[in-house]
Amino acid sequence: MSAGVRHLYVHLPFCAHRCGYCDFVTVVGREGWHGRYVDALLAELELERGWLSDRVETVFLGGGTPTLTDVAELRRLLAALPAASEVTVEANPETVTPALARLLREAGVTRVSLGAQSFQPELLHVLERRASPDAVRAAFYHLRDAKFDNISLDLLHGIPGQSTAALEADIDEALALAPEHVSYYELEAKPGTRFAHAHGAELARQAEAMEGYFELVVEGLSAAGYRWYETANFCLVADQRDLRAQHNLAYWLGRDYLGLGIGAVSTLGSERRRNTPRLNAYVSSLARGDAPAREVEKLDELTRDQERLMLGLRLDTGLPLADAERSVDAAALGRVERLGLATLRADGDGQRILVLTPRGRRLGGAVTVELLA
Repeated sequence: MSAGVRHLYVHLPFCAHRCGYCDFVTVVGREGWHGRYVDALLAELELERGWLSDRVETVFLGGGTPTLTDVAELRRLLAALPAASEVTVEANPETVTPALARLLREAGVTRVSLGAQSFQPELLHVLERRASPDAVRAAFYHLRDAKFDNISLDLLHGIPGQSTAALEADIDEALALAPEHVSYYELEAKPGTRFAHAHGAELARQAEAMEGYFELVVEGLSAAGYRWYETANFCLVADQRDLRAQHNLAYWLGRDYLGLGIGAVSTLGSERRRNTPRLNAYVSSLARGDAPAREVEKLDELTRDQERLMLGLRLDTGLPLADAERSVDAAALGRVERLGLATLRADGDGQRILVLTPRGRRLGGAVTVELLA
């Protein structure tokens, strides 16, 4: 086992309700399991601690709804996790009270990602979200009152029934709160979800409008001073502070990371591991002192290069061509350069950096697929 992993993901799966569009590993109810699950997380952390560097840079608690976890168990978990310069917790607005906000701050959390999704009541109903627009705003202000100075809002565009005016209103509502970071994702109907069954046809019909919606998002946030640093992510530009999501940035830069919890994924050198999604099996294994059941995928150098290309081109900084040259079709690169979709530039050290142009970034995955050898 080679140590040195600097990024830790912890999955907290508990939810009050499973939204129709969600395809994450979640568990509804099971309130009595929170303590046993935290026991299992900490047991897995001890088994896997050898992978971690002495200096962990980022910790991310995702879900599920991490802030639905029993307060005492959430406090116990946060106290046991390694210290890091960025500690992010995902939160649903309806779970954020003044007391919870203070708990997170006192426990060393530095950043909160608030799942707003929309500020329009009718669209929140379509999404089966339980928080009202007022609850989103109240949660944001509770976090501010607790002295959080790095808050991200998660929003969706392309919701069935969402008009251009409704999207513009959501952008305005988000900007009025002035979060440090905004993640703005295109809603997808994931196969097998209730949402795909109920709204898949409508989403397919409005697919052509998605590019226009995305343009509105990019233009609106850029005009307000946000840096469009990753395909779906924007941050304020601040003196002395890098407000990009450092944990997610590690993914996009191809860094190794360790994942704990049901369904959690780890990328460790030449393999990718995915824990069992079954709560009982996960908890039982770790109660016996055994690692949970996992799927293991071997990663060869070409696969990692291809992933590095696909993820790195999502960033406004691009990536050194040397990091992915084996994955790039030279003729395709020439074509996308001539079409104004990508460019090669030299950095201060003379390295060639492959960067998508703004137009290329709007097309995103289609350009990357064209480039793959």
